[in-house]
Amino acid sequence: MTAPQSLIRLQDATSPAERASVRRVVEAAFGAQEGPRVADLVDALQVSDAFSDRFSFVAERDGAVVGHVMLTRGWVDAPERLVEVLVLSPLSVRPDHQRGGVGRALVAHAVAAAGDAGSPAVFLEGSPAYYSRLGFEPGSAHGFTRPSVRIPEPAFQVVTLPAREPWMTGALVYPDPFWAHDCVGLR
Repeated sequence: MTAPQSLIRLQDATSPAERASVRRVVEAAFGAQEGPRVADLVDALQVSDAFSDRFSFVAERDGAVVGHVMLTRGWVDAPERLVEVLVLSPLSVRPDHQRGGVGRALVAHAVAAAGDAGSPAVFLEGSPAYYSRLGFEPGSAHGFTRPSVRIPEPAFQVVTLPAREPWMTGALVYPDPFWAHDCVGLR
């Protein structure tokens, strides 16, 4: 079953109720052990200068938030200069709505929004078995290096977009909240 795009909408980043709903989804998706830590990362990213509410999306069913994804600004430390890119993290779907196309719809929507905004690439760390089906490829295959050795090489993935130019290679640099919350390489 594929989740229709109509389930996806732009998140109102200023609404305390919306943020609380997203936090509950993130905590449920990542479980009791990692959920609160990843939810704290989302909270920190949402108040950072790496965040834009135009890159935060929720999936709803029957008026309830069942999934969330966000893109935040990162950089590629390319030989010519820093290149602004987007980082997809985290993708969260409530456990009772997983395996129903919600995550796929959220990722597709986020990648399309990144392309429309002129981003050259979207990076993530995650399961190659899942994300390769959504168009992500190993970052190293495109000349990119991981921001941390704690990220397993196969988990470091990218979708390159039309704005990418051949010289745009180098190390991915995460925004500060990933480091402040020690959520780099979190599995």
